[in-house]
Amino acid sequence: MKTSWRSASLVASAAAVLALTTACGQDSPPAASQNVGATAAPGDYGSIGSGTAGAAGGAATAQPSAPSASSPSNPAGKLSVSTAEKVGKVVTDSLGLTLYRFDQDTEEPPKSNCDGDCAKTWPPVPADDVEAGEGIDKALLGSVTRADGTKQLTVGGWPAYRYAKDVNAGDVKGQGVGGKWYALAPDGKKAQGGAGGGGEAVQAGLSTRDDAKLGEIVVDKNGMTVYRFKKDEAWPKPVSNCSGACLEKWPLVEPVDFADTKGIQKKGYMIFDRTDGKGKQQTINCSPIYTFAGDKAPGDTNGQGVGGTWYAVRPDGKLVGASE
Repeated sequence: MKTSWRSASLVASAAAVLALTTACGQDSPPAASQNVGATAAPGDYGSIGSGTAGAAGGAATAQPSAPSASSPSNPAGKLSVSTAEKVGKVVTDSLGLTLYRFDQDTEEPPKSNCDGDCAKTWPPVPADDVEAGEGIDKALLGSVTRADGTKQLTVGGWPAYRYAKDVNAGDVKGQGVGGKWYALAPDGKKAQGGAGGGGEAVQAGLSTRDDAKLGEIVVDKNGMTVYRFKKDEAWPKPVSNCSGACLEKWPLVEPVDFADTKGIQKKGYMIFDRTDGKGKQQTINCSPIYTFAGDKAPGDTNGQGVGGTWYAVRPDGKLVGASE
């Protein structure tokens, strides 16, 4: 039987709809998509009084007072595994210096986002002359080309760094700095023994907690409540409508490796590229997520219901206490 033009048209339309519905909401979403970063209208993001941004700071800015063993000119040599007190098993170079990873980098594809002053405090580890010692899987070692054309070592896909304040073998002074720097475990993941050398358990990048009033809600690695903005869009791709002054009150949640989450729905878990120069942002079920500068301590939910547009988030990405 010949296919009529009407049947062919219906098939083509159905295929187009299917392509859109799988663009955001598939089990294995693409790593990034483009969005429109329009600014929220005045009043949409609420007032927080004298609050300050609630997101953890980026790379440390302290500079070494003199050249140290972590100088970028030093090759890594033979890598090995050491056990650091309160941190656990970490990768060290031939001098016994701890290697680190940066949460704002990416592993697939590998990319370093630490340049300039950041790279002075966190010297990239050269990829040349690296050898896998005992406890190191050679297959996990690789390299990434930096913006200046040099090759940087990667472990499990993550760019590797030293810390300028680590001057002696066995130092792990960079652990937990800024909530974004962690010693590299032999498998390329974060060393999970503690943060900042204090021995506290490292909390997952995104997890959940039971709030007495709101129920199960999502929190970030610092225990701060995560929110959604009702004027954002999730389908067929994430769109943030919070920019400029809005982001000062509602800091965006930066990308978190799904392996560094606990209790979060995987479907629709993706990152997207903002178009306002603020980089990449994390989503849950394709919806952009934020923290609130008016929340001063873990457990605060001062952003709930602000402006009738901001609400805490369920593990499946749905709003708490509001309709979609």
